[in-house]
Amino acid sequence: MTEPFLLEARGLQSFYGASHVLHGVDFRLSKGETVSLIGRNGMGKTTLLRSLVGLLNPRDGEILVDGKAVTGAPPYAIARAGIALVPEGRGIFPNLTVAENLVMSARPGTEGRRDWTYERVLEIFPRLAERRQHWGNTLSGGEQQMLTIGRALMTNPRALLLDEATEGLAPLIREEIWQVVNGIREGGIACVIVDKNIGRLMRLADRHVLLVKGRVTFDGDSDSLSADPERLHRDLGV
Repeated sequence: MTEPFLLEARGLQSFYGASHVLHGVDFRLSKGETVSLIGRNGMGKTTLLRSLVGLLNPRDGEILVDGKAVTGAPPYAIARAGIALVPEGRGIFPNLTVAENLVMSARPGTEGRRDWTYERVLEIFPRLAERRQHWGNTLSGGEQQMLTIGRALMTNPRALLLDEATEGLAPLIREEIWQVVNGIREGGIACVIVDKNIGRLMRLADRHVLLVKGRVTFDGDSDSLSADPERLHRDLGV
């Protein structure tokens, strides 16, 4: 019997009010797999991530975790199933310290796993260790992004969904984030990554899913994507 996908969407139709954003999107993520979600701005990438974690309920279609339908489930239930989102805009708690932001989200993962601890997060993000008693709203943008990733890791997820994790950051900070993401990937956590750095995604991801106007127009590996320069230029501006 074939093992079910860790996370799957079938025929998603998602809206914001009267605005129809996702048009029958199919998506899948296997255990330990890294998938890039690519496309120009406004094509539905964030909407898909929000739909997958229950922040936006699709009007039609189905979302499954381990082959079990979770469509319409509250976000906390999907999070407890091991799916963690690092949202665009970070969303840290400004009136909590770095330590409090991390500790408040700490919990064992599915099957009681405790691979990611407070100490381990501070080890991979030394800047956070230096600022652990600072308020969230006093951190730089890069430090806030590190905190958001660290907070997600404290839930010991099986899948990490990263929405523009390096957006607007200084080059050195971006590189630090990429190194951490690579380490997370190598540690066996499945990842879905939205980012504008297509070159980096081509080297990092096992598979790429391209959205154009809310529809999947490509789903394949880096070699297949590289072999279609017209698509890269037309749909990604590369």
